Amino acid sequence: MNKAFPTDLEIAQQAQIRHIKEIAASVSIMPDDLHYYGKYKAKLSLRLIDEERIRKSKLILVSSINPTPAGEGKTTMSIGLTEGLNKIGKKAVVVLREPSLGPVFGIKGGAAGGGYSQVIPMEDINLHFTGDFSAVEKSNNLLAALIDNNLQSKSKTLNLDPRTIVWKRVMDMNDRSLRNIIIGIGGKANGIPREDGFNITAASEVMAILCRAKDLEDLKRLLGNIFIGFTFDRKPVYARDLKAEGAMALLLKDAIQPNLVQTLEGNPAILHGGPFANIAQGTNTIIATRMGLSLADYAVTEAGFGADLGAEKFMNIKCGYSGLKPHAIMLVATIRALRHHGGAKKEEYNTPDLARVSKGFENLEKHIENCKKFGITPVVAINSYFSDSQEEISFVIQRCAQMEVRAVVCESFAKGGEGAKELANAIVDSAESGKNNFKPLYDWNLSVEEKIRTIATEIYGADAVEYSSKARAQLKTIHELGYDKFPVCMAKTQKSLSDNEHKTGRPRNFTINVREFEFAAGAGFVIPILGEMMRMPGLPAEPASEQMDIDAAGRISGLS
Repeated sequence: MNKAFPTDLEIAQQAQIRHIKEIAASVSIMPDDLHYYGKYKAKLSLRLIDEERIRKSKLILVSSINPTPAGEGKTTMSIGLTEGLNKIGKKAVVVLREPSLGPVFGIKGGAAGGGYSQVIPMEDINLHFTGDFSAVEKSNNLLAALIDNNLQSKSKTLNLDPRTIVWKRVMDMNDRSLRNIIIGIGGKANGIPREDGFNITAASEVMAILCRAKDLEDLKRLLGNIFIGFTFDRKPVYARDLKAEGAMALLLKDAIQPNLVQTLEGNPAILHGGPFANIAQGTNTIIATRMGLSLADYAVTEAGFGADLGAEKFMNIKCGYSGLKPHAIMLVATIRALRHHGGAKKEEYNTPDLARVSKGFENLEKHIENCKKFGITPVVAINSYFSDSQEEISFVIQRCAQMEVRAVVCESFAKGGEGAKELANAIVDSAESGKNNFKPLYDWNLSVEEKIRTIATEIYGADAVEYSSKARAQLKTIHELGYDKFPVCMAKTQKSLSDNEHKTGRPRNFTINVREFEFAAGAGFVIPILGEMMRMPGLPAEPASEQMDIDAAGRISGLS
């Protein structure tokens, strides 16, 4: 790449940012429906949601192949597609998740897009934003405090067995030392000693509930359904038994409102919610998606990681609870990732190699097949990179054409909306064709085992599913509590279609292993855990935070 090409942060800081009221006016939002957070951010009133408009608008889902550690640029491409749609005269809004501070300071360095395809103000979005994550954290930890307070209580005890408590505290930071801790030590005045731990905020059930809730009353009801543990005589205990849901919802009264910002080209962007896709449902809030559809003719929304995770959960969980359906799917791929899936090592990602791209195409091929299982033929978006060879690009386009799939090179990173116009036209053609007829992969009324088998064999390509003895015992509890009709939210590595991160490409002849189960009674899904999935990540050897700084004038550096 040209060394003179500016960094993401430089591009964002040089942008001509407009007052948020101007952005709101472009989609007919009146000032009274905005709750300002300074000049460039605002929260949107829920009364803007328009059921009639939602039925007429088109929902575009953005997903990808299994990513390399650097990711495939779904956020960048989602923003670029939105810029491109507006460039060709369509009224489009991008609807994204909010960044978590853990990945920002850990690996990513930022999560607001890249190059000339970003949402701004980039620094604010990456750092605290409007406080939604903090509100989720406080709501979660209020329940944790109420649980331990009840254990200490003599008069209002629920007879809760501390050994069965599944609720953990959360914080929005990668901190492996907090995964497993002992609390309540130091004497009787400090509580009942027991094992506990922290999850990252994005993995909290409160975050999942925020992303599922339709309004404040629904939010409160779902919070009350949170399962805490069992009494000593084996009766289930819920957040509502602690009278916690009202106060928890109170802490989320502003967080439930979607956040409005803008793209570099001055188009509306809605950011709201931020669950990860490898351990949670990986999509923004139902409220935000419905808001985007209420304000524009096209709402472009992203689901995290590869289509085997975020897109599968979007279509099997989010669509089921919301009644929404995607009209088109944009499947993002990079030539670099195809080389990776073809066997290239990290130091070889930027070396053109048609043989490796040819072998790695199997991964893209499987994701295309999976999209078609939901009744939608995707448009493949090749996220352009400086090391791509024309030979490799032509190969991918031709192979996609053989599968009756259109593949388009997108240069939104380098050129913004101008570089995404061909892609935008392809997406419009797909959404308006009438050929895409969304259907979920499975019926929620199937058994938990059958739902897992369907995902494992149909989406991952596995031959069978095996369960540990611990998972089998937990399945009995799920059935006893009546949660067996929930959809399933698979916790799996994002690096492979299988549950083994080292199996790249298109793995064959493998078995999926369910190690254990969790369930989110409030959010409404069962969580099969495949392999060693962690809800509290650790920092890498060289955290992105080491490159970040702020000078005496308050100018930030090191974000990306």
